[in-house]
Amino acid sequence: MKKLLLATVASAALAGAATAEEVKLGIFIGFTGPIESLTGHMAAAADLAMKEASDSGKFMDGSTVVGVRADSTCAIDTAAGTAAAERLITAEGIKGMIGGDCSGITGAVLQNVARPNGMVMISPSATSPALTSAEDDGLFFRTAPSDAREGEVMADILVEKGIKSIALTYTNNDYGKGLAEAIASAFQAKGGTITINAAHEDGKADYSAEVAALASAGGDLLVVAGYLDQGGKGIIQASLDSGAFSVFGLPGGMVGDTLPAAIGPALDGSYGQVAQSDSAGAAILTEMGKTAPVPFDATSPYTMESYDAAALIILAMQAAGSTDPQVYKDKILEIANGPADGSGTKILPGEIGKALELIAAGTAIDYDGASGVTLIGPGESAGRYKQFEVKSGVYETVQFR
Repeated sequence: MKKLLLATVASAALAGAATAEEVKLGIFIGFTGPIESLTGHMAAAADLAMKEASDSGKFMDGSTVVGVRADSTCAIDTAAGTAAAERLITAEGIKGMIGGDCSGITGAVLQNVARPNGMVMISPSATSPALTSAEDDGLFFRTAPSDAREGEVMADILVEKGIKSIALTYTNNDYGKGLAEAIASAFQAKGGTITINAAHEDGKADYSAEVAALASAGGDLLVVAGYLDQGGKGIIQASLDSGAFSVFGLPGGMVGDTLPAAIGPALDGSYGQVAQSDSAGAAILTEMGKTAPVPFDATSPYTMESYDAAALIILAMQAAGSTDPQVYKDKILEIANGPADGSGTKILPGEIGKALELIAAGTAIDYDGASGVTLIGPGESAGRYKQFEVKSGVYETVQFR
């Protein structure tokens, strides 16, 4: 009997080993392009979530998870970005995609690559309101909130600061258009005036013509709905050089250490908001990032959301008992929100191994993660925002909304 028992255990161990595999997740973000200064932190955070799952030994019969990176270019080159996404699926064999990052390339890849191939995408930073209603076959989610919400938050801040009129400029793509529309609509609804709402192109060496038009229209403040490493920075510098504007409203795409480093003390006094959480998990991931194999700053925009995107895919796979996107996609909302009665065990950063064990035991979880994840509507974050002011070259937190 003892020999029979040992043989049974050995057979079970071999069966477990046979089912273990290396599961690849694509990290599809703009390693080059207008937010490239942010994406190193984003990718490192996603990798850390994968490492947690692998190191725990509790994922899918001892399977491991590895990240495969591809450059979306953040829609600077849509053809190249789309081709990169296709390679992740056809050549690398990924089972889920963290990304895209910018809204334009995310929408293009969703329609032209993800849907035809039945691939799950969880974006940590694509915020265009148009993605809310996009046809997605239940494959698309995002851990960042829609810009429809950011427009409301910015309008509240402007009104509270006594701003009556703004000049508004936006980067000429899906992200910029959607955000500018949201800001303008919300601000006008509160009695504010938009003196001009004008697009600018990224990649130009000279923005003096654009700034001249903005200055001619006037306004108490210039709101720049652009990118910190591209045209948005150029608009601010040209405005300062000409004396057109001296204080700027800065939405999320303009937030990152490279902007105050490039502009210098003249950026002090500008203010705005960026999607970010003040949850318990945010503080935990901030500390984890300091000692990660590749250290990262979890307070850098969309870094917490990147960790959470990777974690949601991994935990949904475990809950479904499958790495097939067509199967585990139906578990993502369940993992993110937990049971309706609130009975799910809360899961924070550093607890992915614990979550995998609970799921395997049939215990419900509620993944809060670093960004306080709650998914609403078609699977996008309800979201929190950090209101900030630039002081001495640093984005100082005023409050969370």
